[in-house]
Amino acid sequence: MSIALLAGAVTGLAFLTRVHCTASRMVGACLLALVFVLESAPALADQAIMASDSAQVDCHASAKDLTRISLVDDGFASVSKIATGNQGDDFSVVNEPVRGDIYLSVPDGYGKTALSFFGTSKRGYVYKFLCRIGGDQAEQVFVSNPEIESAAEERTGPVAAPQDAAVALIEAMAGGHAAAGYEMRQRSLRSVQVGDLTVRMIAEYRGADLSGKILRIENRSGDPVELDEGTIAPSDALAVSIAEPRLGPGKATTAYLVSRSGRP
Repeated sequence: MSIALLAGAVTGLAFLTRVHCTASRMVGACLLALVFVLESAPALADQAIMASDSAQVDCHASAKDLTRISLVDDGFASVSKIATGNQGDDFSVVNEPVRGDIYLSVPDGYGKTALSFFGTSKRGYVYKFLCRIGGDQAEQVFVSNPEIESAAEERTGPVAAPQDAAVALIEAMAGGHAAAGYEMRQRSLRSVQVGDLTVRMIAEYRGADLSGKILRIENRSGDPVELDEGTIAPSDALAVSIAEPRLGPGKATTAYLVSRSGRP
């Protein structure tokens, strides 16, 4: 019995011995009942084990009930073990085909202290299992292979952050290249006068998450103009690039603007 349960039992007995107080005796009886329930409740301790290819998996198997072994993000293709030919000295393995799990059970009077076998997974990994036998409750064992997670990351690659994707889109627009996942449209829109500047969109790249615009900006004044992000882009723009930030009188430059799709 744990220290907490022991303390609860002692407290319950103290209340129960107060013979002249009915309420105290009821509290004591409730505390003792709770202690006995907690003490008799089975511990829920599923086994989570990390194992690489060809590694040994040390686990626990139930002596009286089923033991389920599950391969995370994988499944058993086959199990190899020695068959003694004597039903009382052999354990059984059932392969559940839907999830690819296996279920182990041992007969009454099984003489060995551990189960030993090899398992081959659907992904081609091989594990050596050594399961100590003990306990009456069913057991669950979950085996994770770090190589499976690494392989998945290599296939998919890291997800690009919105800022990184915006910079990549600007590079494609500046180079006049097609960008994967974007539809490029040539535009011939009327110029808009913004102070001494005229601004005209000449091309647009549209994607599911981001949109990019190529702008032609011309200085109509007789003085040089300093261009910056605040001059040509809204505050929520993800990325802005200006080919010639200092624009002389009568000169034109190209600017590249990226924002989230659906925004200007």
